[in-house]
Amino acid sequence: MAQLVFFLEEPSAREMLQGVLPKFLPEDFTTQFVVFEGKQDLEKRLPIRLRAWQHPDSLFVVMRDQDSGDCGTIKAGLVGKCAAAGKPEAVVRIACRELESFYLGDLAAVATAIGPGNLGNQQQKAKFRDPDRLGNPAEELKKIAPTYQKVAGSRAIAPHMNLDNNRSRSFNVLLAGVKKLIGEE
Repeated sequence: MAQLVFFLEEPSAREMLQGVLPKFLPEDFTTQFVVFEGKQDLEKRLPIRLRAWQHPDSLFVVMRDQDSGDCGTIKAGLVGKCAAAGKPEAVVRIACRELESFYLGDLAAVATAIGPGNLGNQQQKAKFRDPDRLGNPAEELKKIAPTYQKVAGSRAIAPHMNLDNNRSRSFNVLLAGVKKLIGEE
C-alpha cells in the first residue's frame, strides 16, 4: 500500500488536507502528516526527516506558506533540500501568502462551515476573485468571518470545499500536484 506523506509547517494545514484528501485520494493510499513548528523548523528539519524516512513506498509533498517571501525562491530552496536529501521527486507547493487564501477561494464553503450564511455572495467581488493576491488572507478572512480560528476553522471548512471551483490558484496547483504524484492526472 502506497503512503502519501505531507511535510507541513502548521497544524491547520493538516486539518485542511484531512478534509480535502478523502474527496479524491484512492483507497489504496494511506496518508501521514509530519507537522513542524513553523516554517523555520520545517526548513531546518525537512532534509533530516526525508533522509531518515524508512517506508519505501512513500510519496512526499512539502507545503508551506509564502508569507512575505518570494514564492520562486522559497520553492527552489525546498526543492533543493528535497534533492539533497535524496528525494528529488518530492512535490513542493507554496500557499500564496497563507493557507487562508484557499478558503477565500471558496467562500461558499466558509459560509456553510462557519458563516455568515451570505458570505458566498461575495465571491464575485474583485477582492476575492484572485485571493492569492491578497496581502494578508488570514486578516481578510477574519474580517468577513469573525468566528474563524486557524485550526478549528480549517477542520470545519475543508470538508465543504468544492475542489473543482476554487478561486485560489495555489490551492488548485496543490491539488494538481498531489493528483499527478499519485497517478490520478
